Amino acid sequence: MKLANHEKSGNLIESESDKRDFRMTGDVRKRTYKDTTGPNGHKDSTEQHGHPKYWDPLTDGVKWIERYAEPLEKFFKRLPEFISTFIATLAVFTFGATLRGEWVVILVSALKQITGHTQSGRNMSTEEIFNMLTSRNLKMEYFSVIFIWAHVVSFGVYFAIGGFLHWYFYMRRRHLAHEWKIQPDKWLSPELERHEIMVGTLSLLIVGSFSAFLACYIYNGNPSTVYYQFDEYGWAWFFLQFPVIFIYMDYTTYILHRLYHTPWLYKHFHKLHHKYKQPTAFSVTAIHPVEIMHVQLTSCLPLFTIPVHWMPFYMVALYNYYHGIIDHSGINFKGQWWQPWQPDAEFHDQHHQFFHCNFGFNMSFWDKLHGTMRKTNHVYTEDTFHGKSLPAGSPEAKAVIENDPELKSQIENSKTILNSG
Repeated sequence: MKLANHEKSGNLIESESDKRDFRMTGDVRKRTYKDTTGPNGHKDSTEQHGHPKYWDPLTDGVKWIERYAEPLEKFFKRLPEFISTFIATLAVFTFGATLRGEWVVILVSALKQITGHTQSGRNMSTEEIFNMLTSRNLKMEYFSVIFIWAHVVSFGVYFAIGGFLHWYFYMRRRHLAHEWKIQPDKWLSPELERHEIMVGTLSLLIVGSFSAFLACYIYNGNPSTVYYQFDEYGWAWFFLQFPVIFIYMDYTTYILHRLYHTPWLYKHFHKLHHKYKQPTAFSVTAIHPVEIMHVQLTSCLPLFTIPVHWMPFYMVALYNYYHGIIDHSGINFKGQWWQPWQPDAEFHDQHHQFFHCNFGFNMSFWDKLHGTMRKTNHVYTEDTFHGKSLPAGSPEAKAVIENDPELKSQIENSKTILNSG
């Protein structure tokens, strides 16, 4: 990924950026105060008292960023570029590690390993699976403490680090968008930014509660197939778990993603996530609660079906969450040399642009295998399902393009990029 260099940008560019940021925040204020005249010509309490009638977290958040942007900017200017990049990368990793509350499951599992706990060596019977959910058999000591701390940390990180990442890229480097942003000329509106935070907060509450339940469940020794000592099932299986769990999680997520792109499920559940055609880091959890829990439960099945050490399982899970944030950030991150399987962030960003293609996450192999890779010479619409598309030169495609100005603009931009390449 190309990183902006403010020292080389010059004061003129920075001042222009400040003006744009000021105009952006000014627009937010205007939306907050507009239409305040009541039916009898009287202004409501919003304008009479000089502050909004209802608390608007986005507006207050922008004001807070405005207040502290200058000292933050000065601080980062004094740092070498590689250090500021490292801080941003660490922030993304911390964001992913704590976002869904898995940190508390990792902590509980690590403590059980340190204290010498071992797995019984047997899987659950069907009778145990049903009986364990009864209040008589289910041991959930300290659930309230784990529940509270799981949410305190998750929401704290969500708003603190999520806000930092938004400032670091979308405000600090806004005037250099062509150097780092995948869609440099397109931005989410403030209304959609507010919407993704609201939806993301609800989804975080749900998946965080599940993580708290799972952590408490494991802490109290309820039946599962999780084991804690490295050599309980042999070192060969310990190391083999990394690719096995990775492939399982990635392929099942691909299958579920395609499932939610079928007409009925897309309309009632997944379409909510596709409101964000220019996704940001906050978009990663802005998913319908039913869908995000479906994915979460599917990912956790190995914890109850095969012997799995907690470390490989959650290392893979954290890798997935880290790249989930990267892929939704809108930032032109590239896969590293040691990740030949990992597509660039643009791969999933194009999924948000073109809807029913590029369903994979950490491997493009599944899309190549099933024929759902985006074809550059084809036209995709929100009503074209199952990875299908229209050849760009066909009469049907031309008719669709003429009736859709945004799609027409996308086609023209694609031609420009191909010609310049």
